[in-house]
Amino acid sequence: MRFAFLITALFLASLNLRPVITSVSPLLGTIQEALGMSGSSASLLTSLPVLCMGFFAPAAVKLGIRWGIERAIAYCLLLIGLATAARYFVTSEWLMLITAFLAGIGIAIIGPLLSGFIKGNFANPSAIVGVYSMAMVLGAALGSAFSVPLQNIFNHSWQASVASWSVLAFLALCFWWRPVRKSPKSPESAVPGTLPKSNSNSLKLPLSNKRSWLLTCFFGLMAFIFYSLTAWLAPMVQAMGYGKQTAGMILTLFTAVQMPVSLVIPILVSRFQRRMLWLIGCSAMELIGLILLQLPVTPWLTCIFLGIGAGGLFPMALMLPIDETSNTEEASALSAMTQSGGYIFAALGPFFVGFIHDYAGSFPPALIGMSILVAIMILIQFKIGNKKSKLVQSE
Repeated sequence: MRFAFLITALFLASLNLRPVITSVSPLLGTIQEALGMSGSSASLLTSLPVLCMGFFAPAAVKLGIRWGIERAIAYCLLLIGLATAARYFVTSEWLMLITAFLAGIGIAIIGPLLSGFIKGNFANPSAIVGVYSMAMVLGAALGSAFSVPLQNIFNHSWQASVASWSVLAFLALCFWWRPVRKSPKSPESAVPGTLPKSNSNSLKLPLSNKRSWLLTCFFGLMAFIFYSLTAWLAPMVQAMGYGKQTAGMILTLFTAVQMPVSLVIPILVSRFQRRMLWLIGCSAMELIGLILLQLPVTPWLTCIFLGIGAGGLFPMALMLPIDETSNTEEASALSAMTQSGGYIFAALGPFFVGFIHDYAGSFPPALIGMSILVAIMILIQFKIGNKKSKLVQSE
């Protein structure tokens, strides 16, 4: 019963980490017109939360120590819920950007803390990462797929549509209220059944550890490619001569393929080990997809390769900090470092593709650049290897 409760709480918390971003994209034109936003300002509605995920992830370490992991996650779910609900009352550009900023802070802090939560509450944490990653992908898909239908249901109100996703946060809070009640009120309090904790007072991001930077580079390259594809896959398909509707369906398939893959890959890695082969295998699938995008091949097949690659790499990037650490706080600290540096770098991805496209007048040069980055990522994966070296993060 406890296992089912914790899995449900994890699933619902993870489900909230993307809809506030993806629910805006299908309505972006409507929002721009209603609020008089320029293209650059409108782009901040998606890029600002990603930047927050980079800049504020390190705060997860101190907040997790101060409040306890469960309590900090609950507070951040409340922040995401309130920021999302506030969109119902938005009448100006700056108010909309504030909601994106506040929700981004909540997302940034929850991400690393969920890694610590998994590390401290499950006997086989590597396999449980699949629930975390699949819920994130599902949340992203729901946000992009149902924003327009919800707008129609709510009498064509885009405010009601984007605000309605706050329901997910308040639903998750119903499950996190119980863990909060049982969470320790101080770092010194021990929770029966959890892993031993490190010296919280001296716990810091492992900035001096070379292996930590290796994992951060991998996370950054993985996220860079993912956000570049998320932003530009549909325009790339349209540039091949397909219509907007077809391009949108291909992007949906790209997301749909990721859901089962992100759930199954961590389970397979946990069972069969040899994680380097899984890492390189998923990267190879992504590389094949990028190459096929430059050839006269149907994009329906191409997006399957890309979806398998992206869907497998993301949960493994989340899993590595859990595998490489020995307790809850260290898992949160290493996750905070990899996600902070990784998301800051990833935020440059869509800009990178757009800049090269503007300069070259076509997408193939950008695709070549992305392919080179995937090749670099594979070299880093060789360095990461199969060894699970426990990092010392407190001095």
